[in-house]
Amino acid sequence: MGRDYDELGLKVGLEIHQQLDTKKLFCDCNSELVEEEGLEVIRDLRPTESELGEVDEAALMEAQKELKFRYQAPESSSCLVELDEEPPQGPDEEALDLALTMALYTESDIVDEIAFMRKIVIDGSNTTGFQRTALIATDGTLEVDGKQIGIPTMCLEEDAARSIEEKKDEKVYRLDRLGIPLVEIATDPDMTSPEEAKEVAQNIGGLFRGTRKVKRGIGSIREDLNVSVEEGARVEMKGVQELDMIPEYVEKEVERQLDLLDIKETLESREAEVDDKIYDVTESFEKCESGIIRSNLDAGKGVYAAKLTGFDGQLRGEEGEALLGPELAEYAKKTGVEGIFHSDELPKYGIEEEEIGSVEKELGLHEKDAFALVTAREKKAEEALRKVIERAKMSLEGVPEETRQARPDGTTVFMRPLAGEARMYPETDIPPKYVDEKKLEKLKDQLPERPGKKIERFQQEYGLNEQQSEQLFKKGYDVLFEDCLKRCSDPSVVANTFLHTFPDLQKEGYDTEKIKKEELFDVLQRYDSGGFAKEGIPELLKEIIDGKSVGEAVKSVGLESVDEEDIREVIIEVIEDRIDFVEEREMGAIGPLMGVVMEDLKGKADGEKVSKVLREEIQKRIG
Repeated sequence: MGRDYDELGLKVGLEIHQQLDTKKLFCDCNSELVEEEGLEVIRDLRPTESELGEVDEAALMEAQKELKFRYQAPESSSCLVELDEEPPQGPDEEALDLALTMALYTESDIVDEIAFMRKIVIDGSNTTGFQRTALIATDGTLEVDGKQIGIPTMCLEEDAARSIEEKKDEKVYRLDRLGIPLVEIATDPDMTSPEEAKEVAQNIGGLFRGTRKVKRGIGSIREDLNVSVEEGARVEMKGVQELDMIPEYVEKEVERQLDLLDIKETLESREAEVDDKIYDVTESFEKCESGIIRSNLDAGKGVYAAKLTGFDGQLRGEEGEALLGPELAEYAKKTGVEGIFHSDELPKYGIEEEEIGSVEKELGLHEKDAFALVTAREKKAEEALRKVIERAKMSLEGVPEETRQARPDGTTVFMRPLAGEARMYPETDIPPKYVDEKKLEKLKDQLPERPGKKIERFQQEYGLNEQQSEQLFKKGYDVLFEDCLKRCSDPSVVANTFLHTFPDLQKEGYDTEKIKKEELFDVLQRYDSGGFAKEGIPELLKEIIDGKSVGEAVKSVGLESVDEEDIREVIIEVIEDRIDFVEEREMGAIGPLMGVVMEDLKGKADGEKVSKVLREEIQKRIG
């Protein structure tokens, strides 16, 4: 976007959460996601005080929603521990070893005693109302492109339940994911550009993959971003799942914070203010034709307003771009209303100038003033407008500290206030665990290869160039690449599959995540044993993505290998059909005709063999 991020004072920190490929953290259940629903249990959750007697603000906001939670407990991947009907076991030794391995790799100070804490979480994602988490190490570092990135904390924790469905007054979760071990690595805000944040995340992901004991696929690694600019505030963005999207999330958050700082400046110049009074303006809408308002009035509900002195034009810009209005609406929605109306977007939605003028008169508005409306029952409307007023007051200060949920398009939406220490208290069901020095020495001898060394080795050992080696690492295929080479002896074919075939399939709309590791191994093994040419791999993978087994895919595509005489027959036919072109271009016809021949052979022949025969047959015709 051409921004000078140094001048803006951009700071980015990361929290990387990686699922481990072990048993669950506090029981012997398999850590696999399943399709079965299993037993259903309904629960209510309430906030509790921390050990200091404080209640976390984020937990209070969740409690205000008054939701019920329905839990599906599939027998194959959950037990009484996940249902909070049995005390936790463990922690799992293998998961603990992996966390300690990552701590050693980043040269962190490992704690002498590992003690689990309870972190209050009452959004329903945990049946207990808290998440168990343990500090493993502090004060580590990671070198990325010659720069030291601080790692203040590393934790081992349990993953949350999997969200299945969200209704107006109920959330449905499945317990298959609850309890899967996670290692959380938090960095200092040492990154000063969007691309650098992505680079650091790639390096941390590479360290995890090097252990060969982490899960892969969408949702198995999640990044939370902490972003701020000069005069802005730390904003946490949760749930970023694609590394390539990290720069876009950072750029859009920078833009959002700069917009909020501009709004603050405008409001200051207008001496804007927000009072706490909520106005009942139902009478102004008695003849309103808006469908939403009409249906609410007919149901005995009302219309209520908040006065925003000096806010005109700051809720939505002149070009229609979203500014402060959506931020106010996000806060209001946390109380259960569907949204708000505000004066910058009216007249619209069936609300006419007559109703707008009536509200302005009742609120005593002047030229630069604005208002927000909520239609609901009085108590609910007041709760929603209190949140609108709260958020509007924050805009007078600039950028509020908060937690926001990442959306797939790179934008974010308000989740809750930034959580504080008040949500932590000791875990009483799991005794502290002392760290064994002998174990640490053993783990030191098994540390994964550093990214730079791995990239260098790929070039020396497999004959790849520097760009191929770096891309395999950055795209997360480095470990799988070497696993594939145990089945296929051609490194260039395996690298090409990841770096070219996969992206090409994705551009055509194929979901390469559907290709199971074992299926890919089978395809490459069949190619390596001469079952078909490398050109047939893309078509074969398409069939597998569409649901066929490897064997079925081979039959469907017709990838029985052809001999040289069969290839020559196809080539002769292609040349004879285009003899004028061949006589005109002579040997220059090889390139254009290769594509035609390969298309006709549909991956049944190797490209080098086809090129050899094509050259011979063209040479015959031009003497």
